[in-house]
Amino acid sequence: MNSVTPQLEILDTDRADRYREVVQAIVARTADRFATVSSPTTDTPAPELRERIAAVDLDTPLGTAEAAADEVDRLFSAEAVWFHHPDSLAHLNCPVALPAVAAEAVLAAVNPSVDTWDQSRIGTEIERRAVRWAAETIGFADGDGVFTSGGSQSNLHALLLARQAATSAPAVTGRRGRPALDDLVVFATASSHFSVRKSAMVLGLPEHAVVDVATDPSGRMRPDALAHAVADARREGRVPMAVVATAGTTDRGCIDPLEPIADVCDLEGVWLHVDAAYGCGLLVSPTRRHLLDGIERARSVTADFHKSFFQPVSSSALLVREPADLRRAAWHADYLNPEDAEEPNQVDKSLQTTRRLDALKLWATLRASGAAAIGRAFDTVLDVAALVHEHVRRHPDLELVAPTQLSTVLFRWQPDDVTDDEADALVAPLRAALLAEGRVLVAKTVIDGRPCNKLTLLNPGTSAEQVAAALDHVTATAGRLHAELGAAQHAAQTTGAAR
Repeated sequence: MNSVTPQLEILDTDRADRYREVVQAIVARTADRFATVSSPTTDTPAPELRERIAAVDLDTPLGTAEAAADEVDRLFSAEAVWFHHPDSLAHLNCPVALPAVAAEAVLAAVNPSVDTWDQSRIGTEIERRAVRWAAETIGFADGDGVFTSGGSQSNLHALLLARQAATSAPAVTGRRGRPALDDLVVFATASSHFSVRKSAMVLGLPEHAVVDVATDPSGRMRPDALAHAVADARREGRVPMAVVATAGTTDRGCIDPLEPIADVCDLEGVWLHVDAAYGCGLLVSPTRRHLLDGIERARSVTADFHKSFFQPVSSSALLVREPADLRRAAWHADYLNPEDAEEPNQVDKSLQTTRRLDALKLWATLRASGAAAIGRAFDTVLDVAALVHEHVRRHPDLELVAPTQLSTVLFRWQPDDVTDDEADALVAPLRAALLAEGRVLVAKTVIDGRPCNKLTLLNPGTSAEQVAAALDHVTATAGRLHAELGAAQHAAQTTGAAR
């Protein structure tokens, strides 16, 4: 029997009809998944998932695009985590806006890169316009920015710019000349995103460079403590490089008081970066925009549109108040950004070279629905979170661990007859048991030294009643696990006594 060697099908003029055929088929399959999914994920054991992947021979092709698409559906889609499901409550992943999904399909097919103007042309102009819109929404009248892969890269980029600013001129450090990297200090809180400390490491700063500023009982940075920390650093001969205020901490969902923090930064001449990766949806909120008062005084801002703007991953941006600040990290290469070029080459502003036109997704969403619709959807999420907080507070078997200004719910299963040690010991097994059955997904974290479970609500289609029903299942599972652990401990004690 003659065998036919599979050929690589490149999307081009001759294959437009093939493109339509293959993509429509996989879109239809995915739509069926959306229509019929009954839980946020499956109960397939992790070892079985690994075995399925290990059994695939990547050196033996299936032969056709249809066969590969069928395998993608069976292998990935059938076992995916579905963030649109009301019981998907674990992480900062959102269901996505349909216009953005349509734009994503265009991006995949056209495959533009917005590092240089001649690779994207109109795409560059779309990103620049979307950036101007986002900057103006913050309150940066003449601001600029660039789209990034996510909040971690946006924070890294901001701290790089702050580092360059801090080391570009002599400072009083007890040494001559410009400050050394060992002199630089970044002020944040213990609740700041982990990328702040990781960025400091990447930027060559010492381990002690990031100073944790004291917080209030809600986990928000205390401006008075910040002022003292900056003064202490200066007395030690160190150079304040940046203050990172968080507008939506990952765990507590709290917002640092931006106005008084900006007062301290203005007085001390320190770069203020606001990490609004989570809370950026408040920028377009019709009822809660005031929670970000003062953000317009920042030097730079991180905004993750793939969180509270309901965009597909990835869609983040670093936005700056002064366009000149972006040039602090610019690098020249004749083949990318020639000095005599009249076109705007975005590689001047970005840490990346090849870069997707992620701005097109936000553009499509704004054009289809408008910013107010995004804000109303985010408000709905926050309203539901407030109702769930009240439900947990009143629940006889649940403890509300901390309040939030956004959409996290920190809780612990702890009926009156359960000790702190017993409740703490149950947090990780509870999360693991729920994940294993795939019915309700929750996360775990540590607050004030004690573990707890966490919900993160980002689905405007999920009601408080649905979350309450999910918590009923969580509570029943916790009670069962506690009984099983107690029985196992009793058996072990009895066996030990018998010996």
